[in-house]
Amino acid sequence: MIEWYYLSIIAAIFSATAAVLQKKVLFREKALSFATTLALFNLIIAVPFFFFIDASGLSLLNIGVLLFKSVLGAFAFLFVMLGIKNLELSHALPLLVLTPGLVALFAFFILGESISALALVGMALLLLGTYLLQLGEHVKLTEPFKGFFRLKGHKYIVFALILFTITSILDKALLKGFGLSLNAFMGFQHLFYGLIFLLMVAFAGGFKDLRGSFGNSWKWILLIAFVTIGYRYAHLSAVKSSSSVALALSMKRTAVFFATVIGGRIFHEHDYKKRVIAALVMVAGAILVIVC
Repeated sequence: MIEWYYLSIIAAIFSATAAVLQKKVLFREKALSFATTLALFNLIIAVPFFFFIDASGLSLLNIGVLLFKSVLGAFAFLFVMLGIKNLELSHALPLLVLTPGLVALFAFFILGESISALALVGMALLLLGTYLLQLGEHVKLTEPFKGFFRLKGHKYIVFALILFTITSILDKALLKGFGLSLNAFMGFQHLFYGLIFLLMVAFAGGFKDLRGSFGNSWKWILLIAFVTIGYRYAHLSAVKSSSSVALALSMKRTAVFFATVIGGRIFHEHDYKKRVIAALVMVAGAILVIVC
């Protein structure tokens, strides 16, 4: 059996690869049509998981919680794709590393959990990295605070962060508390994602764009689907087999740094070195928050 930390490293590499490929496709495809096409390919690839589900481990409760989590996760993923489409990759992805800090604050204020001194240091690093990410070469020191919400892409990332805060907690609950098996999680989640995104397309009247995504980019999206299923399965396997969910999550956060380095270089993005440093600071902060 593969050790959990190897699975986490695989998940990080696959996740970074998926992010770079997503940015490439989103240069010419709309976010909703891309996300729906990807969800349908993911569902097809995930079909074999249904043959290995132990029905005795299923209940209306855990499937209902998974459905609720999938609705939130689908919107979060769509917001991330909108953020990646409207922002440079090395700008959008590091902001997602704020999730552990938000989860810790949520647990502190709502659940009454304590926050260690090192976790507070981690939150400070998250804020510092976010500040560096917004600070341009010829910008006043106070400008990042004023201009954060001016870009449309920032608003999408903020919405995604709020939803990811909730879904990350539900992921832990489903795998550790509700006893949902990995095969059931993978199978039903991707079934729900496929149905949810199809409903979004129907509501938005976007079937023409969906056909266009299939026609223009299906090979790239199919590749992204295989990579996506790979990193999701590897990460969930790491969470299931590790002694600490936090350790597995901290390893996966390195994906943001990899994607920032690789994507920023491939797409010749602005302020490349500064964003790499900001991403590194934020990943370090996320690891402190999660582990401590």
